[in-house]
Amino acid sequence: MTRTIAHIVLALLYAAAGVLHILVPRPFLGITPAWVPFPELTILVTGLAELAGAAALLQPWSPALRRAGGWGLAAYAVCVFPANINHFIMDMHRPDHGLGLAYHVPRMVLQPALVWLALWVSGVIGDRNHKAAG
Repeated sequence: MTRTIAHIVLALLYAAAGVLHILVPRPFLGITPAWVPFPELTILVTGLAELAGAAALLQPWSPALRRAGGWGLAAYAVCVFPANINHFIMDMHRPDHGLGLAYHVPRMVLQPALVWLALWVSGVIGDRNHKAAG
């Protein structure tokens, strides 16, 4: 039951983030490292990736698609980590420290947990017979 709840919560969080990336890209553009090519397109594609991963987790018909969604969201969490680091550096250079350490330190620590969680709730790791939302 815990895995099912975690899988639904994670999917809903990624779906919400995906919608925000698409509808309100400005905050994400503001933390995108300068070396990222085509930042507007990148933010749009990341939003679509979040929505696709969330949909893959939530669909009840195909365990293989759910696992693919888990792999995709895990890879996504790794790929956006440079933006999290960039955001942390930007905030720490501000006189008021922006969102501060109380926001950024847990965010940095939890990023690997998001990778693990995506793999766990999708059935990539742990009990392969688990039927999340199914």
